[in-house]
Amino acid sequence: MSQGIPHNPAVDEFVLRELDSVPHLEALLLLWNSRPKQWAVEEMGAALYVNDGAARDILQNLTRRNLASRAEDDTYAYLSASPEHNTLVSALDTEYRRNLIRITRIIHSKASTGVREFADAFRFKKDRE
Repeated sequence: MSQGIPHNPAVDEFVLRELDSVPHLEALLLLWNSRPKQWAVEEMGAALYVNDGAARDILQNLTRRNLASRAEDDTYAYLSASPEHNTLVSALDTEYRRNLIRITRIIHSKASTGVREFADAFRFKKDRE
């Protein structure tokens, strides 16, 4: 963490709850910083240095989490859910610029989606016994 700059616990919780990877974070911030621009999948893929399939998966994930919206022409944009949500995404943008390593470590510290799904399945099985 940068000396003398306190971090925002709400940002940390948001990262843990909503963002599965650094490309998800960077896609969200690209959408945020370019609003109201609509992004094509190919354009986002090029910006994130991922293939179109990965870019589509990321954008669809952000859409499912109500962080992005998809238009009929298959373009995506930042979804402004509320003023509070916008304040949080703005704080995330600032925090990521100031503490890139800390924010990416939060993301990398999370278990993978597959591991979480496996653990949840075991938990449900154990609860039924």
